[in-house]
Amino acid sequence: MTATIGHPRAHRAMGVGMPADVLLDRHVVARNVREMAERPALEIRKGELSALADALGDKDPTALEPWVELDLLAAYARRESLGRTGPRTEHRAWTYAEAALGALVFVPLMVTWYGLTQASSAYEALIGENPKAATRPFLQLWQSGFEGHLTGAFTFGHVAMSATAAIGVLFALVLVHGLRRAAITRREEAAERDAEDLMAQLVPVLTRAQLVLNQHRLSSPQRFSTELTQAAATLTKLGNKAVRVHKDLTSAAGIVGDAVQAAESRLAEVDDSVQPLTAAVTRVETAVSENGTRLTTALGDVRGAHDEVRLALENAGERVEESVTVLAASQRAYTTGIEVTTDVVTQLLGRLGDITESTARAVEESQRAARELGVQTGALRGAAESFTRLADELRLVNRHSGGWGGRPNGGRGDLSSEGWEEGPSAGRAHDSSGWGGHATEGRGNHPAEHPADRTRVRLTKATEPAGTGEAESEEAGEPRRATPTSLTEAR
Repeated sequence: MTATIGHPRAHRAMGVGMPADVLLDRHVVARNVREMAERPALEIRKGELSALADALGDKDPTALEPWVELDLLAAYARRESLGRTGPRTEHRAWTYAEAALGALVFVPLMVTWYGLTQASSAYEALIGENPKAATRPFLQLWQSGFEGHLTGAFTFGHVAMSATAAIGVLFALVLVHGLRRAAITRREEAAERDAEDLMAQLVPVLTRAQLVLNQHRLSSPQRFSTELTQAAATLTKLGNKAVRVHKDLTSAAGIVGDAVQAAESRLAEVDDSVQPLTAAVTRVETAVSENGTRLTTALGDVRGAHDEVRLALENAGERVEESVTVLAASQRAYTTGIEVTTDVVTQLLGRLGDITESTARAVEESQRAARELGVQTGALRGAAESFTRLADELRLVNRHSGGWGGRPNGGRGDLSSEGWEEGPSAGRAHDSSGWGGHATEGRGNHPAEHPADRTRVRLTKATEPAGTGEAESEEAGEPRRATPTSLTEAR
């Protein structure tokens, strides 16, 4: 509001260059206030401003008394004092038009896509009936109605015309809405400027009216009497308060005098009581002095004992330090010994592992040699058995050599059954008549085996490995003899 005072129209309204008596003339100010009350923009303040103008124009000085204590600028020079000059509400049709404007934006799209949907359905039906129609352009078929499958309202031309019409209507509504908004904006700006101009004219008028009221308030005898009455009442209140304070101070002084007298009597009693205390303090001081002397002597003794204890502690500390040094050396030696022992044990463990591996290999070789020795022992045992059988057969040959010596090769000598059965082949079937020379004619075709032939066979087998001889002996069914311990026993 302060900035509007410098407006050119405000200067003209205040009457710049006018004499001071003209500016403070009650009738001139009343006429200006009445002119402002007649303004349409100040309709809501018209009654108050008219009453103020009547009070200013009235010749009775008491007519201004109700307005003296009122701040006119704070009460009327406000934006709320100005009413709206234009129509307060708009026509309802404009509200519907704005709502339709937002919906009409999608009408062209809806018409176009719905027409395209109908055209697609008709095209599909046409292709189902006449596949050759697919070679024709889609727009040509759409414009022709797809040979009767599409109504005339949804042909390409009608759909395009409907979309164009919707766009035209939408354009017209947007244009009207824009023009209306521009007009409303201009009216609002003009109303704002008019309100500023009116406020610039109202402030100087109210300022002059406030000056007249202030002058009347200062020059009014009734106002002066009222202020004197208020001042007298204030002084009376202050005097009464001072009397009450004086009474309170008097009573307080009496109380303080009584307290001083009581304090004097108490001090006298304290003086009588202090004398025994003084004597007691003197005795305490003497005792404290004596105790101080004794404490000084005791402190000297304690210092001497402290020196002796310090020396003993120093000696003990040196001994402990030496012991710690010896312990550290012993610990280092022990650590070194443990490290050496650990190295030796590590080497021994390594060598022990090598020895264990060598022992394992030696055990394996011993087991292999034992197996080979067992095999060789079996072979020797077989050879000994073969030699035993050979000795038995040689003994039999020597025993019966007399029966076979004088016989020619074509005949057979007599051989007792006893000599034949003593041989190693006793289990075989043989002729009960023996090997005599009285053989029948029928035996000429099957001569009996001579013991010498068997001996040669046995000698041949004896030279073979033990395993082979044992197998053949077992196949022949001969019993195994005990192994002889010497060649004499074998014979």
